[in-house]
Amino acid sequence: MRIILVFTLFLTMACSNRNKLKESPTPVEVNKNFIAVLDTIWQTEQTPIRLRDSLMRIYGDTSKQYKEQQEIYEKNHVINEKIVLDILDENGWPTKEMIGEQGNWTISNVLQHSDIEIRLKYLPMMRQAVKEKKLEPRFLVRAEDRIATDSGDLQIYGGQMKFYPETKTFNVWPVYDPVNIDKRRAEIGLEGIAEFLKNRFDFEWNLEEQIKRTEEFEKERQQIK
Repeated sequence: MRIILVFTLFLTMACSNRNKLKESPTPVEVNKNFIAVLDTIWQTEQTPIRLRDSLMRIYGDTSKQYKEQQEIYEKNHVINEKIVLDILDENGWPTKEMIGEQGNWTISNVLQHSDIEIRLKYLPMMRQAVKEKKLEPRFLVRAEDRIATDSGDLQIYGGQMKFYPETKTFNVWPVYDPVNIDKRRAEIGLEGIAEFLKNRFDFEWNLEEQIKRTEEFEKERQQIK
């Protein structure tokens, strides 16, 4: 119910501004409304995900409990995605003053959960937002690397891990040009890959191992082609 009310509020604001039936809201009022809308999106997007994942650990991913939360999430995401895309289409990437850091996290998360076609469409906007200091680089890294892994390509910044059943361990999805990964990361203000992986996943980066894995990955892709 809450998401419907907020969605209605958002649409009412948009129509009012376009038709000029009321005085334009002040910047403070606009910012508050954006933050309220995005806060609701965050709650309706993340709450069923957290419940779903908790239930999966207890009952498994084929259980009724898991499927119920997945269905709730999917229905909410359709609404949330529409609102987020409307915000981006009408305003470009909002400033931090408009939506706060949590708002950036919310928009990035909704895009991350969208189909790859949508993620590719808005990727240039994310890149520009990082250049203009509207968006933290870590959000762009997550988007870039997720698109790469979903497309079966080498990732750029090393942010995506994968579970490998054959070894029953997690490892970094193969990285483009591992030797220069820290240079790429530094260019957008990120810490070195070894430090990131240790802090985020308690994973030890081994450059020689990753060079070998990248070479094997590229050989396999050439064979498929």
